[in-house]
Amino acid sequence: MWAARHLLLGILLASKSLAAGPAVVQALPTVTPTMRATLEASRESPRSAAEIWAARQWHNDMEPQLGRFVKDAQRRSRLLRRIYQEATLAKLPPELVLAVIQVESAFKADAVSSAGAVGLMQIMPFWVRELGLPADDLKDPNRNLRYGSTILAHYLAMEDGDLTRALARYNGSLGKTWYSERVMRAWQRYWRTPSSSDNLMVQR
Repeated sequence: MWAARHLLLGILLASKSLAAGPAVVQALPTVTPTMRATLEASRESPRSAAEIWAARQWHNDMEPQLGRFVKDAQRRSRLLRRIYQEATLAKLPPELVLAVIQVESAFKADAVSSAGAVGLMQIMPFWVRELGLPADDLKDPNRNLRYGSTILAHYLAMEDGDLTRALARYNGSLGKTWYSERVMRAWQRYWRTPSSSDNLMVQR
């Protein structure tokens, strides 16, 4: 358990420049800056002109798809920008994060499950207590996306890039495949882009 906590902290601390590349999952290294500084950061790191163009192109590709779920145009645009930022910070395909949100909460930021999971990515409150940040509001979309993306990246690292097992861990159903299959179906149906890759792998 201590090792898993240590790895999660390392992922939360990794605050690298955002990159708009192919859908490749990377295991983030353990680093040493303060955890609170990383969790509190909500600004994007400086990006090149090519990265900014790729982010805008992704936004344009995803905007009509998200319109099926989020009717308000301003909220939709803000949400897409944040999803892209948090997913790429965690080295996750942003389309995967969209699929997880669709399955978990149908894009309802105030959703609370019968088990007590909260927000867009349905984060269990014990994560906030575990990390010693009790002021964090999991109904805040920005904070929820930071936690959810980080936790999923953590589980992918634990499972050496096995997305089926990582998603099952995220859902708390390790050993079963029904949840992973739901997320993958959502990804395939709603969130594919021309640049999406079918091959997810962990880079060390």
